[in-house]
Amino acid sequence: MAGADIKQKLRDFGVQPTSQRLEVAEVILQRPQHLSVDQIIDALRQRGSRISKATVYNSLNLFSKNGLVKEINVAADRRYYDSTIHAHHHFYHVETGELTDIPPETLGMMKIPALPRGTEQEGVEVVIRIRNKRT
Repeated sequence: MAGADIKQKLRDFGVQPTSQRLEVAEVILQRPQHLSVDQIIDALRQRGSRISKATVYNSLNLFSKNGLVKEINVAADRRYYDSTIHAHHHFYHVETGELTDIPPETLGMMKIPALPRGTEQEGVEVVIRIRNKRT
């Protein structure tokens, strides 16, 4: 995605395109992917950026709040940012930290439990935690 396209995408999602937000967006929005904050910072450093970790967190929180990226919490201390924003499911490999999409047609839900009074369903997303088989 080119710089002008990213700038417009930020605007389309109600995000003011500052230079630092553009830097973060260029990393996370370049293709469908799941990245942690550390992976994003590593990519930024490889590009020569000096953006602070706090600014990266603030940018990602804003992107997530505005629906530009999805935040996926796979563990209490493990969070990823997904550039694919429609509802979909994931495998999370607990040993490698890899998060991969599950093709939507391969996972079916048999029954959704009754929702609490006064609520409505917003979506269903499943994270299946996996590990290597022990021999």
